[in-house]
Amino acid sequence: MNNSPRLSSSRKAVIWVVILLLFVVGIWYLLGRTPPAPEPMMRRGWGGQTSSVKVVPVEMGGLDVQVRSIGTVTPLNTVIVRSRVGGVLNKITFTEGAEVNKGDLLAEIDPAPYRAQLEQALGQLQQNQAQLANAEVDLNLYQGLYAEDSIARQQLDSQAALVRELKGANKSQQAQVDDARLQLSWTRIEAPISGRLGLRRVDAGNLIAANDSDGIVTITQTKPIAVMFTVPEVEVPALVKAFNGDKSLRVEALSRNEQTVISTGKLATLDNQIDTTTGTLRVRAVFENADNELFPNQFVNVRLRLNSIDDVLTIPADAVQHGSQGSYVYVVEDSKAYIRPVTTGVVDSGRVAITDGLKPGDRVVLEGLDRLRDGRQVIVEGDVPSTGIDSVQGQRPRDGKKMERGEGGQRQGMPMREGAGKGPNGAGGQRPNRDASAATSAPRNH
Repeated sequence: MNNSPRLSSSRKAVIWVVILLLFVVGIWYLLGRTPPAPEPMMRRGWGGQTSSVKVVPVEMGGLDVQVRSIGTVTPLNTVIVRSRVGGVLNKITFTEGAEVNKGDLLAEIDPAPYRAQLEQALGQLQQNQAQLANAEVDLNLYQGLYAEDSIARQQLDSQAALVRELKGANKSQQAQVDDARLQLSWTRIEAPISGRLGLRRVDAGNLIAANDSDGIVTITQTKPIAVMFTVPEVEVPALVKAFNGDKSLRVEALSRNEQTVISTGKLATLDNQIDTTTGTLRVRAVFENADNELFPNQFVNVRLRLNSIDDVLTIPADAVQHGSQGSYVYVVEDSKAYIRPVTTGVVDSGRVAITDGLKPGDRVVLEGLDRLRDGRQVIVEGDVPSTGIDSVQGQRPRDGKKMERGEGGQRQGMPMREGAGKGPNGAGGQRPNRDASAATSAPRNH
């Protein structure tokens, strides 16, 4: 029982020794670690003073003056085929979606009632013609008798009036015959234009009315075909000037991504007024569409080339920034980026003409613009940096190999300074390890 306090004190001492050892080991571990390499300056964003950017030179070249817009493919003619006469639809002779030529038979109405009307009109005409012939014979007779003073003048005049009446009746009856013949011809429904058929709207066997609003089928002219698009008001003067000088201005219909030319046509006509609600002018271009590349009501991107300009300064359009004071670019000079206001011109194929603010050979920033401020230090991709960024401890040199210490603590792969390693401790030039000497000479604390 007397040993219990001693055992308790011994256990406490052991615990404190263990804690102290763990504390010393932790301090040694933390102090012995290599400090993390600082983030390279070229990778710093808003917080760093240096940004990595990509630059492009200002070049002298030529650009095409073009008008770009979104157009709608519009048929030159669209016809709803309707029957001009009523009756039973005997048959349909077309195939939906097929190409037809003007005059092709599409459908047929029962012709029997109209053929009967024609026969009736012809019979009445023959009757009238016979009466007229008989009246003319009597008129000739009366004229002879009147010459012999055998009949009165009134009788001769009455017979002449009857002849004229019968001639008028014959003309009226002839018109009825022509109308009946026309009605009969309308029982054959033919294509009024050449084009592509749509879906049929009525089936054979139905009784249809004349000039039914639904019609039988729709024909759309697709060869040639038109594209309607608009041009902004500010570009109208240049468009009118180019159109008056060249009536065959080339127009290209492009795909949605503007990478593929679907079809090529020419400018056909300009509208006679600008739309006040949109400030644009409606324009029509015509395409042959021989391979049916364009489809009615299809949306396409339109590119119209007006003319070309030569010997102009150009840069990528993405390098131009826009602010409250106008357009500007970042120009790199002496490893710093400076804001330079510019005046832009026409844009073509991702490049923009610069009319003022730059000169040939200037380097403008194309990538890394979001990290820039006026006068900020930059590192241009592909240029050799002027500061030794690789000398930071823990950094890797440009060849990708990690630097290691050799003899005397000198990093491998780096040039030795003049005079380094020449000390009093041997020809090898290695400096004495002062820590080791101190450890040897210091008395050990037991």
